Amino acid sequence: MDLKALGFKIIEKIKKDPFGYQAYEDYYGIMKTLLPMEKGEAVAGLKWLSETISERMGVLVQRDLDLGRKMMGLHRRVLLAAAPWDFDSYMLFVEWNREPSKKFWPPRRRTLKPIADDMQALADDKLDLLAISLPPGAGKSTLAIFYLTWLAGKYPDDPILTGSHSNSWIKGAYDECLRIMDVRGDYLWSEVFPAVKVSSTNAKDCRIDLGKRKRFETLEFTSIGTGNAGLYRAATLLYCDDLISSLEVALSPDRLAKLWGIYNTDLRQRKIGDKCKELHIATRWATGDVISLLEQTYEGDDRAKFIAIPALDENDESNFDYAYGVGFSTKFYHEQRDIMDDVNWRALYMQQPIDREGRLYDPDELRRYFELPEGQPDAIISVCDTKDRGSDDCVMPVAYRYGDNYYIEEIFCDNSKPEVVDELLIQCLLRHKVQMSCFESNSAGGRVAQTVQAGVKARGGITKIETRYTTQNKETKILANSPWVKERCLFKDDTVSDNNYKRAINKLCGYSVSSKNKHDDVPDAFSQLALYAESMGGAKVKVIPRIF
Repeated sequence: MDLKALGFKIIEKIKKDPFGYQAYEDYYGIMKTLLPMEKGEAVAGLKWLSETISERMGVLVQRDLDLGRKMMGLHRRVLLAAAPWDFDSYMLFVEWNREPSKKFWPPRRRTLKPIADDMQALADDKLDLLAISLPPGAGKSTLAIFYLTWLAGKYPDDPILTGSHSNSWIKGAYDECLRIMDVRGDYLWSEVFPAVKVSSTNAKDCRIDLGKRKRFETLEFTSIGTGNAGLYRAATLLYCDDLISSLEVALSPDRLAKLWGIYNTDLRQRKIGDKCKELHIATRWATGDVISLLEQTYEGDDRAKFIAIPALDENDESNFDYAYGVGFSTKFYHEQRDIMDDVNWRALYMQQPIDREGRLYDPDELRRYFELPEGQPDAIISVCDTKDRGSDDCVMPVAYRYGDNYYIEEIFCDNSKPEVVDELLIQCLLRHKVQMSCFESNSAGGRVAQTVQAGVKARGGITKIETRYTTQNKETKILANSPWVKERCLFKDDTVSDNNYKRAINKLCGYSVSSKNKHDDVPDAFSQLALYAESMGGAKVKVIPRIF
Protein backbone atom coordinates (compact mmCIF):
# COMPACT_ATOMS: atom_id res chain seq x y z
CA MET A 1 0.00 0.00 0.00
CA ASP A 2 1.39 3.44 -0.89
CA LEU A 3 1.95 6.08 1.77
CA LYS A 4 -0.91 8.35 0.73
CA ALA A 5 -3.45 5.51 0.80
CA LEU A 6 -2.14 4.43 4.20
CA GLY A 7 -2.45 8.00 5.42
CA PHE A 8 -6.14 8.10 4.44
CA LYS A 9 -6.78 4.89 6.38
CA ILE A 10 -5.14 6.32 9.49
CA ILE A 11 -7.21 9.52 9.20
CA GLU A 12 -10.37 7.40 9.43
CA LYS A 13 -8.89 5.67 12.46
CA ILE A 14 -8.20 9.02 14.15
CA LYS A 15 -11.75 10.20 13.44
CA LYS A 16 -13.23 7.05 15.00
CA ASP A 17 -10.95 6.99 18.05
CA PRO A 18 -9.80 10.52 19.03
CA PHE A 19 -7.96 9.15 22.09
CA GLY A 20 -5.82 6.58 20.27
CA TYR A 21 -2.41 8.27 20.42
CA GLN A 22 -0.56 5.79 18.21
CA ALA A 23 -2.69 6.66 15.17
CA TYR A 24 -1.64 10.32 15.47
CA GLU A 25 2.01 9.29 15.77
CA ASP A 26 1.73 6.97 12.76
CA TYR A 27 0.14 9.67 10.61
CA TYR A 28 2.90 12.10 11.55
CA GLY A 29 5.54 9.53 10.56
CA ILE A 30 3.89 8.92 7.17
CA MET A 31 3.64 12.65 6.37
CA LYS A 32 7.25 13.26 7.39
CA THR A 33 8.39 10.38 5.18
CA LEU A 34 6.29 11.74 2.32
CA LEU A 35 7.64 15.29 2.71
CA PRO A 36 10.71 15.02 0.41
CA MET A 37 8.65 13.37 -2.34
CA GLU A 38 5.24 15.08 -2.18
CA LYS A 39 5.86 18.33 -0.31
CA GLY A 40 2.46 19.88 -1.01
CA GLU A 41 0.41 16.90 0.15
CA ALA A 42 2.69 16.22 3.10
CA VAL A 43 2.49 19.81 4.37
CA ALA A 44 -1.30 19.75 3.96
CA GLY A 45 -1.40 16.53 5.97
CA LEU A 46 0.77 17.97 8.73
CA LYS A 47 -1.43 21.07 8.90
CA TRP A 48 -4.53 18.88 9.19
CA LEU A 49 -2.90 16.94 12.01
CA SER A 50 -1.90 20.17 13.77
CA GLU A 51 -5.45 21.55 13.60
CA THR A 52 -6.93 18.24 14.76
CA ILE A 53 -4.64 18.07 17.78
CA SER A 54 -5.36 21.71 18.66
CA GLU A 55 -9.12 21.19 18.49
CA ARG A 56 -9.00 18.09 20.72
CA MET A 57 -6.27 19.13 23.15
CA GLY A 58 -8.59 20.36 25.88
CA VAL A 59 -10.59 17.12 25.91
CA LEU A 60 -7.42 15.00 25.75
CA VAL A 61 -5.86 16.76 28.74
CA GLN A 62 -9.06 16.48 30.80
CA ARG A 63 -9.33 12.76 30.09
CA ASP A 64 -5.66 11.81 30.59
CA LEU A 65 -2.95 14.29 31.60
CA ASP A 66 -0.13 12.01 30.41
CA LEU A 67 -1.86 11.59 27.04
CA GLY A 68 -2.19 15.36 26.85
CA ARG A 69 1.55 15.81 27.50
CA LYS A 70 2.42 13.27 24.80
CA MET A 71 0.09 15.00 22.38
CA MET A 72 1.67 18.37 23.14
CA GLY A 73 5.09 16.92 22.33
CA LEU A 74 3.75 15.46 19.08
CA HIS A 75 2.15 18.78 18.17
CA ARG A 76 5.50 20.49 18.58
CA ARG A 77 7.15 18.00 16.21
CA VAL A 78 4.32 18.35 13.68
CA LEU A 79 4.70 22.14 13.60
CA LEU A 80 8.47 21.89 13.30
CA ALA A 81 8.18 19.53 10.33
CA ALA A 82 5.81 21.91 8.52
CA ALA A 83 7.42 25.21 9.59
CA PRO A 84 10.03 25.56 6.79
CA TRP A 85 7.25 25.26 4.20
CA ASP A 86 4.16 26.68 5.90
CA PHE A 87 4.13 30.22 7.28
CA ASP A 88 1.28 29.64 9.73
CA SER A 89 3.02 26.58 11.19
CA TYR A 90 6.24 28.60 11.42
CA MET A 91 4.46 31.32 13.34
CA LEU A 92 3.00 28.82 15.81
CA PHE A 93 6.27 26.95 16.29
CA VAL A 94 8.73 29.83 16.50
CA GLU A 95 6.89 31.21 19.58
CA TRP A 96 6.37 27.81 21.21
CA ASN A 97 8.50 28.56 24.29
CA ARG A 98 7.13 32.06 24.95
CA GLU A 99 4.66 32.92 27.70
CA PRO A 100 1.08 32.80 26.32
CA SER A 101 0.47 36.45 27.21
CA LYS A 102 3.62 37.50 25.32
CA LYS A 103 2.98 35.59 22.12
CA PHE A 104 2.16 37.60 19.02
CA TRP A 105 0.47 35.03 16.79
CA PRO A 106 -1.98 32.86 18.81
CA PRO A 107 -4.18 35.74 20.08
CA ARG A 108 -4.30 37.37 16.63
CA ARG A 109 -4.43 34.22 14.51
CA ARG A 110 -8.22 34.02 14.12
CA THR A 111 -8.34 37.44 12.48
CA LEU A 112 -5.01 37.53 10.66
CA LYS A 113 -4.89 33.91 9.43
CA PRO A 114 -6.44 34.79 6.01
CA ILE A 115 -3.70 37.39 5.56
CA ALA A 116 -1.04 34.84 6.49
CA ASP A 117 -2.56 32.49 3.89
CA ASP A 118 -2.21 35.19 1.23
CA MET A 119 1.39 35.78 2.28
CA GLN A 120 1.86 32.02 1.87
CA ALA A 121 0.42 32.29 -1.65
CA LEU A 122 2.95 35.03 -2.40
CA ALA A 123 5.79 32.76 -1.27
CA ASP A 124 4.36 29.82 -3.24
CA ASP A 125 4.36 31.84 -6.51
CA LYS A 126 0.57 31.97 -6.67
CA LEU A 127 0.69 35.77 -6.40
CA ASP A 128 3.17 38.37 -7.60
CA LEU A 129 1.92 41.31 -5.54
CA LEU A 130 0.06 41.53 -2.24
CA ALA A 131 -1.14 44.75 -0.57
CA ILE A 132 -2.49 44.76 2.98
CA SER A 133 -4.25 47.59 4.80
CA LEU A 134 -5.27 47.34 8.47
CA PRO A 135 -5.86 49.89 11.27
CA PRO A 136 -2.95 51.04 13.44
CA GLY A 137 -1.78 48.52 16.01
CA ALA A 138 -3.53 45.54 14.40
CA GLY A 139 -0.22 43.71 13.96
CA LYS A 140 0.32 44.06 10.22
CA SER A 141 3.96 45.21 10.39
CA THR A 142 4.92 42.66 13.07
CA LEU A 143 3.40 39.90 10.95
CA ALA A 144 5.50 41.12 8.03
CA ILE A 145 8.68 41.07 10.15
CA PHE A 146 8.06 37.41 11.02
CA TYR A 147 7.49 36.83 7.30
CA LEU A 148 10.89 38.37 6.52
CA THR A 149 12.64 36.01 8.96
CA TRP A 150 10.80 33.01 7.50
CA LEU A 151 11.74 33.89 3.91
CA ALA A 152 15.31 34.67 4.96
CA GLY A 153 15.66 31.19 6.47
CA LYS A 154 14.20 29.59 3.35
CA TYR A 155 16.28 31.60 0.86
CA PRO A 156 19.38 32.86 2.70
CA ASP A 157 21.36 33.41 -0.52
CA ASP A 158 18.87 35.81 -2.12
CA PRO A 159 18.41 39.42 -0.97
CA ILE A 160 15.17 40.76 0.51
CA LEU A 161 14.71 44.54 0.47
CA THR A 162 12.47 46.44 2.89
CA GLY A 163 11.64 50.11 2.33
CA SER A 164 9.77 52.59 4.51
CA HIS A 165 9.47 56.34 5.02
CA SER A 166 10.72 56.05 8.61
CA ASN A 167 14.33 55.58 9.70
CA SER A 168 13.17 54.66 13.20
CA TRP A 169 10.82 51.98 11.84
CA ILE A 170 13.63 50.59 9.68
CA LYS A 171 15.92 50.37 12.72
CA GLY A 172 13.17 48.72 14.76
CA ALA A 173 12.46 46.13 12.04
CA TYR A 174 16.18 45.36 11.76
CA ASP A 175 16.48 44.86 15.53
CA GLU A 176 13.34 42.71 15.68
CA CYS A 177 14.57 40.40 12.90
CA LEU A 178 17.82 39.87 14.81
CA ARG A 179 15.87 39.18 18.00
CA ILE A 180 13.74 36.52 16.29
CA MET A 181 16.82 34.85 14.76
CA ASP A 182 18.90 34.98 17.98
CA VAL A 183 19.84 31.39 18.94
CA ARG A 184 19.89 32.44 22.62
CA GLY A 185 16.56 34.23 22.54
CA ASP A 186 12.91 33.35 23.13
CA TYR A 187 12.21 32.30 19.56
CA LEU A 188 12.91 28.92 17.94
CA TRP A 189 14.00 30.21 14.50
CA SER A 190 17.28 28.26 14.65
CA GLU A 191 15.38 24.98 15.13
CA VAL A 192 13.36 25.62 11.98
CA PHE A 193 16.50 26.49 9.98
CA PRO A 194 19.36 24.70 11.78
CA ALA A 195 21.75 24.91 8.81
CA VAL A 196 21.39 28.69 8.44
CA LYS A 197 23.43 31.08 10.57
CA VAL A 198 23.72 34.84 10.81
CA SER A 199 27.09 35.53 9.18
CA SER A 200 27.25 39.33 9.53
CA THR A 201 25.29 42.34 10.73
CA ASN A 202 25.53 46.06 10.02
CA ALA A 203 23.55 48.16 12.49
CA LYS A 204 24.54 51.44 10.81
CA ASP A 205 23.16 50.49 7.39
CA CYS A 206 20.61 47.96 8.76
CA ARG A 207 21.82 44.87 6.91
CA ILE A 208 21.77 41.21 7.99
CA ASP A 209 23.52 38.46 6.05
CA LEU A 210 22.74 34.76 6.46
CA GLY A 211 24.86 31.85 5.25
CA LYS A 212 27.77 32.64 2.98
CA ARG A 213 28.90 36.27 2.67
CA LYS A 214 27.73 38.06 -0.46
CA ARG A 215 27.55 41.52 -1.99
CA PHE A 216 23.82 42.00 -1.34
CA GLU A 217 22.85 40.80 2.12
CA THR A 218 19.90 38.52 2.86
CA LEU A 219 17.93 41.22 4.69
CA GLU A 220 18.37 44.85 3.68
CA PHE A 221 16.45 47.83 5.07
CA THR A 222 16.33 51.34 3.65
CA SER A 223 14.42 54.61 3.84
CA ILE A 224 12.85 55.76 0.61
CA GLY A 225 14.42 58.65 -1.24
CA THR A 226 17.92 58.05 0.13
CA GLY A 227 19.42 56.98 -3.19
CA ASN A 228 19.61 53.20 -3.44
CA ALA A 229 21.26 52.76 -6.84
CA GLY A 230 23.88 50.03 -6.62
CA LEU A 231 23.45 49.60 -2.87
CA TYR A 232 20.46 47.28 -2.56
CA ARG A 233 18.76 44.48 -4.45
CA ALA A 234 15.59 42.42 -4.03
CA ALA A 235 15.49 38.90 -5.44
CA THR A 236 13.03 37.15 -3.09
CA LEU A 237 10.84 40.01 -1.94
CA LEU A 238 10.43 43.79 -2.11
CA TYR A 239 8.54 44.84 1.01
CA CYS A 240 7.17 48.40 1.25
CA ASP A 241 5.85 49.48 4.66
CA ASP A 242 3.92 52.77 5.03
CA LEU A 243 5.61 54.87 2.36
CA ILE A 244 3.55 57.94 3.30
CA SER A 245 5.33 59.81 6.06
CA SER A 246 2.60 62.17 7.27
CA LEU A 247 -0.88 63.55 6.80
CA GLU A 248 0.67 66.53 5.01
CA VAL A 249 1.97 64.21 2.29
CA ALA A 250 -1.40 62.48 2.01
CA LEU A 251 -3.11 65.85 1.59
CA SER A 252 -0.83 66.97 -1.22
CA PRO A 253 -1.47 65.57 -4.73
CA ASP A 254 1.97 66.83 -5.82
CA ARG A 255 3.76 65.04 -2.98
CA LEU A 256 1.78 61.86 -3.60
CA ALA A 257 2.76 62.00 -7.28
CA LYS A 258 6.39 62.48 -6.25
CA LEU A 259 6.15 59.50 -3.88
CA TRP A 260 4.80 57.34 -6.71
CA GLY A 261 7.80 58.33 -8.79
CA ILE A 262 10.22 57.54 -5.95
CA TYR A 263 8.63 54.10 -5.49
CA ASN A 264 9.02 53.34 -9.20
CA THR A 265 12.61 54.58 -9.50
CA ASP A 266 14.04 54.11 -6.02
CA LEU A 267 12.48 50.84 -4.84
CA ARG A 268 10.91 48.90 -7.67
CA GLN A 269 14.02 49.26 -9.83
CA ARG A 270 15.97 47.30 -7.22
CA LYS A 271 14.11 44.08 -8.12
CA ILE A 272 16.17 41.47 -9.97
CA GLY A 273 15.11 38.25 -11.66
CA ASP A 274 11.63 37.08 -12.58
CA LYS A 275 10.60 35.63 -9.21
CA CYS A 276 10.85 38.67 -6.94
CA LYS A 277 7.51 39.33 -5.24
CA GLU A 278 6.10 42.55 -3.79
CA LEU A 279 4.44 43.05 -0.43
CA HIS A 280 2.88 46.41 0.48
CA ILE A 281 1.53 47.19 3.94
CA ALA A 282 0.14 50.64 4.62
CA THR A 283 -2.67 52.76 5.98
CA ARG A 284 -4.90 53.94 3.14
CA TRP A 285 -4.49 57.67 3.52
CA ALA A 286 -5.49 58.92 0.10
CA THR A 287 -6.84 57.82 -3.27
CA GLY A 288 -3.52 58.80 -4.87
CA ASP A 289 -1.30 56.69 -2.61
CA VAL A 290 0.96 53.93 -3.93
CA ILE A 291 -1.45 51.09 -3.12
CA SER A 292 -4.36 52.86 -4.82
CA LEU A 293 -2.33 53.45 -7.96
CA LEU A 294 -1.09 49.86 -7.95
CA GLU A 295 -4.69 48.67 -7.59
CA GLN A 296 -5.59 50.65 -10.69
CA THR A 297 -2.54 49.31 -12.54
CA TYR A 298 -3.25 45.66 -11.69
CA GLU A 299 -7.04 45.78 -12.00
CA GLY A 300 -8.27 42.40 -13.26
CA ASP A 301 -4.89 40.70 -12.69
CA ASP A 302 -5.40 37.51 -10.65
CA ARG A 303 -1.70 37.54 -9.72
CA ALA A 304 -2.23 40.67 -7.60
CA LYS A 305 -4.37 40.88 -4.47
CA PHE A 306 -5.44 43.86 -2.37
CA ILE A 307 -6.75 43.32 1.17
CA ALA A 308 -8.35 45.91 3.43
CA ILE A 309 -9.85 44.95 6.80
CA PRO A 310 -11.64 47.83 8.58
CA ALA A 311 -11.63 48.46 12.31
CA LEU A 312 -15.37 47.76 12.57
CA ASP A 313 -17.31 44.99 10.88
CA GLU A 314 -20.74 45.20 9.23
CA ASN A 315 -22.35 45.00 12.68
CA ASP A 316 -20.28 47.94 13.96
CA GLU A 317 -18.21 45.56 16.11
CA SER A 318 -14.42 45.45 16.41
CA ASN A 319 -12.54 43.19 14.00
CA PHE A 320 -9.46 43.29 16.21
CA ASP A 321 -10.57 42.46 19.75
CA TYR A 322 -7.74 40.00 20.37
CA ALA A 323 -7.18 37.76 23.39
CA TYR A 324 -5.03 38.80 26.37
CA GLY A 325 -6.06 42.42 25.88
CA VAL A 326 -3.63 43.01 23.01
CA GLY A 327 -6.28 44.21 20.58
CA PHE A 328 -8.90 46.92 20.42
CA SER A 329 -12.44 46.73 21.74
CA THR A 330 -15.57 47.95 20.01
CA LYS A 331 -15.81 50.67 22.67
CA PHE A 332 -12.32 51.90 21.84
CA TYR A 333 -13.09 52.20 18.13
CA HIS A 334 -16.42 53.92 18.79
CA GLU A 335 -14.65 56.48 20.97
CA GLN A 336 -12.03 57.05 18.28
CA ARG A 337 -14.76 57.55 15.70
CA ASP A 338 -16.53 60.09 17.90
CA ILE A 339 -13.46 62.30 18.37
CA MET A 340 -12.05 62.10 14.83
CA ASP A 341 -13.21 63.78 11.66
CA ASP A 342 -14.80 61.34 9.26
CA VAL A 343 -12.16 61.67 6.56
CA ASN A 344 -9.29 60.64 8.83
CA TRP A 345 -11.41 58.01 10.61
CA ARG A 346 -12.31 56.34 7.35
CA ALA A 347 -8.75 56.43 6.04
CA LEU A 348 -6.88 55.46 9.19
CA TYR A 349 -9.30 52.95 10.68
CA MET A 350 -11.79 51.88 8.02
CA GLN A 351 -9.29 51.69 5.11
CA GLN A 352 -11.53 53.89 2.94
CA PRO A 353 -9.34 56.64 1.47
CA ILE A 354 -11.03 59.55 -0.22
CA ASP A 355 -9.81 62.47 -2.25
CA ARG A 356 -9.76 65.33 0.24
CA GLU A 357 -9.55 67.80 -2.61
CA GLY A 358 -12.91 66.50 -3.87
CA ARG A 359 -14.92 66.95 -0.67
CA LEU A 360 -18.35 68.35 -1.41
CA TYR A 361 -18.85 69.84 2.07
CA ASP A 362 -16.11 71.56 4.02
CA PRO A 363 -16.70 71.81 7.80
CA ASP A 364 -15.50 75.42 7.78
CA GLU A 365 -18.05 76.54 5.20
CA LEU A 366 -21.11 75.15 6.96
CA ARG A 367 -23.35 77.74 8.64
CA ARG A 368 -23.42 77.24 12.43
CA TYR A 369 -25.63 78.26 15.37
CA PHE A 370 -25.60 78.03 19.16
CA GLU A 371 -29.28 78.55 19.98
CA LEU A 372 -32.54 78.54 18.08
CA PRO A 373 -34.04 81.94 17.26
CA GLU A 374 -36.66 83.33 19.64
CA GLY A 375 -40.27 82.48 19.03
CA GLN A 376 -41.99 79.50 17.52
CA PRO A 377 -40.61 78.02 14.28
CA ASP A 378 -42.66 78.29 11.12
CA ALA A 379 -42.51 74.49 10.83
CA ILE A 380 -40.68 71.47 12.16
CA ILE A 381 -39.99 68.90 9.46
CA SER A 382 -37.79 65.88 8.86
CA VAL A 383 -36.85 63.42 6.14
CA CYS A 384 -35.70 59.85 6.61
CA ASP A 385 -33.26 57.92 4.47
CA THR A 386 -34.26 54.45 5.64
CA LYS A 387 -32.19 51.29 5.79
CA ASP A 388 -32.72 47.56 5.73
CA ARG A 389 -30.39 45.10 7.41
CA GLY A 390 -26.70 45.72 6.71
CA SER A 391 -24.03 48.28 7.45
CA ASP A 392 -25.80 51.35 6.02
CA ASP A 393 -27.10 54.05 8.35
CA CYS A 394 -30.67 55.15 8.79
CA VAL A 395 -30.45 58.95 8.68
CA MET A 396 -33.12 61.49 9.66
CA PRO A 397 -32.26 65.20 9.98
CA VAL A 398 -34.79 67.22 11.96
CA ALA A 399 -35.10 70.81 10.73
CA TYR A 400 -36.70 73.79 12.51
CA ARG A 401 -37.72 76.31 9.88
CA TYR A 402 -37.47 80.03 10.62
CA GLY A 403 -38.15 82.07 7.51
CA ASP A 404 -35.85 80.85 4.77
CA ASN A 405 -33.46 79.08 7.16
CA TYR A 406 -33.54 75.51 8.43
CA TYR A 407 -31.91 74.89 11.81
CA ILE A 408 -30.81 71.26 12.08
CA GLU A 409 -31.59 70.43 15.72
CA GLU A 410 -30.88 66.72 15.47
CA ILE A 411 -29.39 64.32 12.94
CA PHE A 412 -30.56 60.82 13.74
CA CYS A 413 -27.88 58.46 12.37
CA ASP A 414 -27.94 54.82 13.41
CA ASN A 415 -27.19 51.42 11.87
CA SER A 416 -28.73 49.21 14.55
CA LYS A 417 -31.15 46.41 13.78
CA PRO A 418 -34.39 47.55 12.07
CA GLU A 419 -36.60 46.96 15.09
CA VAL A 420 -34.29 49.09 17.25
CA VAL A 421 -34.10 51.85 14.65
CA ASP A 422 -37.91 51.95 14.32
CA GLU A 423 -38.34 52.66 18.03
CA LEU A 424 -35.60 55.31 18.05
CA LEU A 425 -37.20 57.07 15.07
CA ILE A 426 -40.53 57.20 16.90
CA GLN A 427 -38.86 58.71 19.95
CA CYS A 428 -37.05 61.30 17.83
CA LEU A 429 -40.25 62.47 16.09
CA LEU A 430 -42.07 62.69 19.42
CA ARG A 431 -39.20 64.52 21.11
CA HIS A 432 -39.16 67.32 18.55
CA LYS A 433 -42.92 67.39 17.88
CA VAL A 434 -42.17 67.05 14.17
CA GLN A 435 -45.18 68.13 12.12
CA MET A 436 -44.38 66.70 8.68
CA SER A 437 -41.92 64.02 7.66
CA CYS A 438 -41.03 62.35 4.38
CA PHE A 439 -39.70 58.79 4.35
CA GLU A 440 -37.93 57.30 1.36
CA SER A 441 -40.03 54.37 0.20
CA ASN A 442 -37.26 52.53 -1.63
CA SER A 443 -36.38 49.04 -0.33
CA ALA A 444 -37.63 48.78 3.28
CA GLY A 445 -38.77 52.42 3.50
CA GLY A 446 -42.48 51.69 3.13
CA ARG A 447 -42.45 49.23 6.02
CA VAL A 448 -40.44 51.60 8.22
CA ALA A 449 -42.77 54.54 7.49
CA GLN A 450 -45.88 52.49 8.30
CA THR A 451 -44.39 51.15 11.54
CA VAL A 452 -43.15 54.56 12.70
CA GLN A 453 -46.43 56.33 11.82
CA ALA A 454 -48.40 53.79 13.84
CA GLY A 455 -46.02 54.18 16.77
CA VAL A 456 -46.22 57.97 16.74
CA LYS A 457 -50.00 57.94 16.54
CA ALA A 458 -50.31 55.41 19.37
CA ARG A 459 -48.36 57.75 21.67
CA GLY A 460 -50.30 60.89 20.78
CA GLY A 461 -47.75 62.37 18.40
CA ILE A 462 -48.67 64.88 15.71
CA THR A 463 -46.28 63.86 12.93
CA LYS A 464 -47.82 63.16 9.51
CA ILE A 465 -45.56 60.88 7.47
CA GLU A 466 -45.60 60.61 3.71
CA THR A 467 -43.48 58.39 1.50
CA ARG A 468 -41.74 59.13 -1.77
CA TYR A 469 -40.00 56.81 -4.16
CA THR A 470 -36.68 58.18 -5.41
CA THR A 471 -35.72 57.61 -9.03
CA GLN A 472 -33.03 60.27 -9.44
CA ASN A 473 -29.40 59.16 -9.54
CA LYS A 474 -28.07 59.43 -5.98
CA GLU A 475 -24.74 61.07 -6.86
CA THR A 476 -26.43 63.61 -9.09
CA LYS A 477 -29.05 64.33 -6.43
CA ILE A 478 -26.42 64.88 -3.73
CA LEU A 479 -24.36 67.19 -5.92
CA ALA A 480 -27.32 69.18 -7.30
CA ASN A 481 -28.80 69.90 -3.88
CA SER A 482 -25.57 70.72 -2.03
CA PRO A 483 -25.86 74.51 -2.72
CA TRP A 484 -29.28 74.54 -1.01
CA VAL A 485 -27.86 72.73 2.02
CA LYS A 486 -24.95 75.15 2.30
CA GLU A 487 -27.13 78.25 1.86
CA ARG A 488 -30.29 77.33 3.78
CA CYS A 489 -29.21 74.93 6.55
CA LEU A 490 -27.60 75.90 9.83
CA PHE A 491 -25.81 73.25 11.90
CA LYS A 492 -25.09 73.20 15.61
CA ASP A 493 -21.69 74.49 16.64
CA ASP A 494 -19.32 71.76 17.80
CA THR A 495 -19.36 73.18 21.33
CA VAL A 496 -23.10 72.51 21.70
CA SER A 497 -23.50 69.28 19.70
CA ASP A 498 -23.23 65.73 20.98
CA ASN A 499 -21.04 62.92 19.60
CA ASN A 500 -23.76 61.45 17.39
CA TYR A 501 -24.39 64.85 15.82
CA LYS A 502 -20.66 65.37 15.26
CA ARG A 503 -20.33 61.92 13.72
CA ALA A 504 -23.13 62.71 11.26
CA ILE A 505 -21.45 66.00 10.31
CA ASN A 506 -18.20 64.09 9.78
CA LYS A 507 -19.99 61.72 7.44
CA LEU A 508 -21.51 64.67 5.58
CA CYS A 509 -18.10 66.30 5.17
CA GLY A 510 -16.46 62.99 4.27
CA TYR A 511 -18.36 62.70 1.01
CA SER A 512 -16.16 63.16 -2.06
CA VAL A 513 -17.25 63.91 -5.61
CA SER A 514 -14.04 62.44 -7.04
CA SER A 515 -13.86 59.04 -5.36
CA LYS A 516 -16.07 56.10 -4.52
CA ASN A 517 -18.24 56.60 -1.42
CA LYS A 518 -19.30 53.41 0.34
CA HIS A 519 -21.32 55.34 2.95
CA ASP A 520 -23.23 58.28 1.50
CA ASP A 521 -26.36 58.03 3.64
CA VAL A 522 -25.94 61.39 5.43
CA PRO A 523 -25.36 63.58 2.33
CA ASP A 524 -28.18 61.70 0.60
CA ALA A 525 -30.55 62.46 3.49
CA PHE A 526 -29.74 66.16 3.22
CA SER A 527 -30.38 66.13 -0.51
CA GLN A 528 -33.80 64.66 0.32
CA LEU A 529 -34.34 67.41 2.88
CA ALA A 530 -33.65 70.02 0.20
CA LEU A 531 -36.14 68.45 -2.21
CA TYR A 532 -38.80 68.03 0.46
CA ALA A 533 -38.47 71.56 1.82
CA GLU A 534 -38.67 73.06 -1.65
CA SER A 535 -41.69 70.94 -2.54
CA MET A 536 -43.57 72.35 0.46
CA GLY A 537 -43.09 75.90 -0.85
CA GLY A 538 -41.47 78.78 0.94
CA ALA A 539 -44.13 81.47 0.60
CA LYS A 540 -45.60 83.14 3.66
CA VAL A 541 -49.32 84.05 3.94
CA LYS A 542 -49.90 87.82 4.14
CA VAL A 543 -53.25 89.66 4.37
CA ILE A 544 -53.53 92.58 1.89
CA PRO A 545 -56.40 94.96 1.00
CA ARG A 546 -58.66 94.03 -1.88
CA ILE A 547 -57.60 95.79 -5.08
CA PHE A 548 -60.95 95.54 -6.82
